[in-house]
Amino acid sequence: MIELLIQASTGPFSFLLDPLSHEFMRRALLVSALVGGVCGLLSCYMTLKGWALMGDAVSHAVMPGVVVSYALGLPFSVGAFVFGVGSVALIGFIKQKSRVKEDTVIGLVFTGFFALGLVLVSKIKSNIDLMHILFGSPLGISGSDVQQTLFITFLVISILLIFRRDLMLYCFDATHARSIGINTTFLHYLLLSVLSLAAVAGLQTVGIILVVSMLITPGATAYLLTDRFDRMNILAILSSSLSSVLGVYISYWSDIETGGSIVLVQTLIFLFAFLFAPRYGILKSGSYF
Repeated sequence: MIELLIQASTGPFSFLLDPLSHEFMRRALLVSALVGGVCGLLSCYMTLKGWALMGDAVSHAVMPGVVVSYALGLPFSVGAFVFGVGSVALIGFIKQKSRVKEDTVIGLVFTGFFALGLVLVSKIKSNIDLMHILFGSPLGISGSDVQQTLFITFLVISILLIFRRDLMLYCFDATHARSIGINTTFLHYLLLSVLSLAAVAGLQTVGIILVVSMLITPGATAYLLTDRFDRMNILAILSSSLSSVLGVYISYWSDIETGGSIVLVQTLIFLFAFLFAPRYGILKSGSYF
């Protein structure tokens, strides 16, 4: 199969096929597409719930967990998830015990955790590359990291499918969901836990700083294109996976940073929807998806 790809790479499809002759590119494309898909699906819930700032907080708060995991010889996903969930619990505790508003608490917690991560990187002796943590490194992903990403992707998608109806109602109208007997507190922390898992997966592709874009932009793009949640899910997954794959290809041929390339493609897709969405675009044509 690889020999056929190498032979075809000399033809008119060399732009697409030449990168596939490299093992690291096949891994990067697979992981980027998977992470893009799961983040795209979750971003629909983040968009409806208005949790852009919460996604930013969790993505930054996992940094000390990554450093501690590497220092202890554990999978980075373990420490990142623990610190991600821990940041959420701390936000809730401070909000309940003080008069400080939630957005202020979120800003305090995620900047504090992020600063702690920077300090740990400078003090703990390890082979951690700070740039890889901040901006991702899908082209250098290992086989074990691929397995972790596959597991996290499967887990996140399974949870979102099992609790799909309850989560959708909770994101649309939490008060109504509570009035009909749905445990909204459980859904709140379940969604935040899933957000932490998705942020951990996103570290491999775009890093801590840019993962919030993968958790917000696809859902925002799809939200401009349709009012139906099912279609919104499909459009978000497609746009996120497509932008991830295109971003990896562009970074390969242009020799630019991969995470930034992926996010730029996502942003361009959003701007296209913002301008030309049939109903909600500022240059709308009058038709409707």
